[in-house]
Amino acid sequence: MKISLIHKEYFLQVNGATLWVAEQGLGLAVVLVSGGPGCCDYLEPVASLINDIAHTIRFDPRGCGRSSLTPPYDLQTAIADLDELRIQLKLEQWVLLGHSWGANVAIAYALSHPTCTRGVIYLCGTGLQNDQDWKDAYRKGRDAGREQMPEFAYPPNLEVNEVGNRSWKAFIKQPTLWKQVSMLAVPILAVVGSEDIRPSWPVEQMAHLMPEAQFERIEGAGHYLWLTHSSQLSSLLHHFLENF
Repeated sequence: MKISLIHKEYFLQVNGATLWVAEQGLGLAVVLVSGGPGCCDYLEPVASLINDIAHTIRFDPRGCGRSSLTPPYDLQTAIADLDELRIQLKLEQWVLLGHSWGANVAIAYALSHPTCTRGVIYLCGTGLQNDQDWKDAYRKGRDAGREQMPEFAYPPNLEVNEVGNRSWKAFIKQPTLWKQVSMLAVPILAVVGSEDIRPSWPVEQMAHLMPEAQFERIEGAGHYLWLTHSSQLSSLLHHFLENF
């Protein structure tokens, strides 16, 4: 769906919360979901990479940044907020671009609303795991100061982080989850950085299971791919979106 839109920011009542929303660009509707959980939107640099081919929608999740402190902050509420945002924007379908925790939210949304999901861009998510070895590797890299971070306009909300992570751990324990994932027939681009302190094997496992997923690794890139490898990321995003 093409919308003649350059840039605007506003507040929108969504599912009982007030969300800050920003739209820019022209073309295919792409909603960007930031990580954390508990972080404000920080994905404007990623939106700018695809402004020439996409109408991007960014937002601060409830409890974060400019949006209202309106619990609950669990995964199911995040999914419901996303779909209500889609409905209010009068979009039948959209592509979800999620980073880190946002990538996991994007997959969970696609599983819940496959007919509304045109595609998923899964940037540096954690996969469907709660593995101790994975956590140990992540903590080792974090404590060694190996992660380059962007600047966040607002501090993270630790309550949102705690509730979101707890609900994600419950979500991945569903007995039929892997079967659902193996039947998710929407185009998916999964991208990781070779220098991310988060091990990528869970993302590779998930991508190989999905019927329409492709897995890409950007050599030399960390968790925030665009900080150091924006041209490589831009190329992957354009190639994926131009196929719609």
